[in-house]
Amino acid sequence: MSYEHPGVAAPEGEICHYGASKLPVRGPARDLREPYIAFLGGAETFGRFVPEPFVARLEPKLGVTCINLGVANLGLDALLNDPELLGIGSGAVLAVLQLPGAAGLSNRLYRVHPRRNDRFVAASDRLAALYPEVDFTEYHFVRHLLGDLAALCPERFEQVCEELRTAWGARMGQVVERLDGRIVLLCLRYMGELVSEQGGALGPDPCLVTPAMAQTLANRALALLELQVRPSSESDELEDMLFGTLQQPAAEHLIGPATHETIARRLFALLEDLD
Repeated sequence: MSYEHPGVAAPEGEICHYGASKLPVRGPARDLREPYIAFLGGAETFGRFVPEPFVARLEPKLGVTCINLGVANLGLDALLNDPELLGIGSGAVLAVLQLPGAAGLSNRLYRVHPRRNDRFVAASDRLAALYPEVDFTEYHFVRHLLGDLAALCPERFEQVCEELRTAWGARMGQVVERLDGRIVLLCLRYMGELVSEQGGALGPDPCLVTPAMAQTLANRALALLELQVRPSSESDELEDMLFGTLQQPAAEHLIGPATHETIARRLFALLEDLD
C-alpha cells in the first residue's frame, strides 16, 4: 500500500553522500573497501518511491556488493561535474549506467543548473537569435522551455534537437572514458498513454535519445540493455509505492516495484553472461 508521509521519497535514512560529493544518492552508505559494482543513474536507479530498487534486488542474486549511486534528479552535467561519484564508478569492478536524457545539459544554446540539470539558467545569443520572439526570462525548467520551443516552430526546434544530441554524444563519451570502458549501459524507455501525453515533442524518457544514439555509445561499452517500461499509473504498481500526499503525481510517472524486479532479473542475466 502507499505510505502517506509528506516529503518522503525513500525510506527514512536512505539518502546519503559519499566524500565531498554534493549529490544525494540512495543510501544507506556502503563500505567501498571491498570489490563492488557501481550503479549510476537517475530516479529509476535511485528507486524513488520504492522500498527496494533494482540495485538492492540485484545484490543477493549476484553475491557482490552493489553500490547505488542513483540521484533522483541526475543529469549528465551533474554526473560529469562530480569527481567523487565518477571516482567511485571508476574504482568499481564494473559500472552500470542508466542513460540520461539529452535535454538537461548545458550546450551552445542554453545553460542548466550545474547540479539540478532540470533547471534552466540562461539562453545563449545563438538561441535568442533562433527564437527572437521568446522571452527566456519566463522559464525556469528545461522541459517547459523545450516544449514551448517545439510548439512555436517545429522546424527551428529540429536545430535545437540536433545540438542537444550532439552535446549528449560527446559528453556520454567522456563518461565512458572516465569509467575506463568497464561499463554496462541501461536504457529504460518509457511507453504508454501517459508517456505520450506528457512527452510531447521531446518523446519518452530518456528524452531525445534515439536507439541509434544508444547503440553508437554501446560500441564503446561492455554491453547495452534496453528495456521498455511503463509508469506505475499504467502498470498497477502505484499502490505498492512510498509517496507523500503531494507526491502522487510524480509517483504516477515512475516505475514501481514489480518493474524494478524485472530490471534486476534482466541485468542479472546480462551480468552473468559477461562473466
